[in-house]
Amino acid sequence: MRAREPVGGIELLQARFSGRAYEKHRHDSYGICVTDLGIQSFDYRGQVETSLPGQVVVLHPDETHDGRAGAEGGFGYRIVYVQPACIAEAVHAITGRPTPLPFVRQPVADNPTLASAVTDAFRSPLEPLAVDALVVRFAEGLLAGDTAGHSAGTPRRIDHAALARGREFLNSRRATVRSAELEAVTGLSRYEFARQFRVVCGTSPHRYALMRRLDFARLHLRSGMPLAELALLAGFADQAHFTRRFRSA
Repeated sequence: MRAREPVGGIELLQARFSGRAYEKHRHDSYGICVTDLGIQSFDYRGQVETSLPGQVVVLHPDETHDGRAGAEGGFGYRIVYVQPACIAEAVHAITGRPTPLPFVRQPVADNPTLASAVTDAFRSPLEPLAVDALVVRFAEGLLAGDTAGHSAGTPRRIDHAALARGREFLNSRRATVRSAELEAVTGLSRYEFARQFRVVCGTSPHRYALMRRLDFARLHLRSGMPLAELALLAGFADQAHFTRRFRSA
């Protein structure tokens, strides 16, 4: 088992088990899981459920479940626990109205939105703006799986002035931008800003800010500045961090 400390309302766990993994228990958060290998079986809401590699499991807050291998060889998965308050705020930003928490009645399904969000969560540095964007994607995926039919369409309005202020702020910063900073600059909640920003700019605030920092570094690569110094100037933890992000982009 490998776990990461909770950040911004989400927590990550990667595990592999053989036989019976754990007894019945429940969480006060959403559990959004992708089965990586083997067959995962569990009891949930009076049914025996089975998940195959690549499938997504959604466990609603406060619902009792257990876990075991469905075949010899064990099973493995990656799971993201998301606080309901974060999902509730993101759903409100998406739908534009007070909406009950999404309830996915089919706990095992092929849900590309949630699967890609889980994958990105484990690849992400979990900086504040990255977490905001992930929460919005989890909310969108949960809405898509909710048979109550909540709409996950375009927000009720686009606050172009607020988005312009936020974009200008992102352009001006080299250090990691905090969600509260953008909320203060734009007057929008972090999830509403992330949602509207993607509609207008085609990417998440985190990705946009990262690319501006990389653009800044690229312009200064020919200056002769030592890479370690340039990495810090561009807001990266060290030269290795900068190199990884630069190569990836």
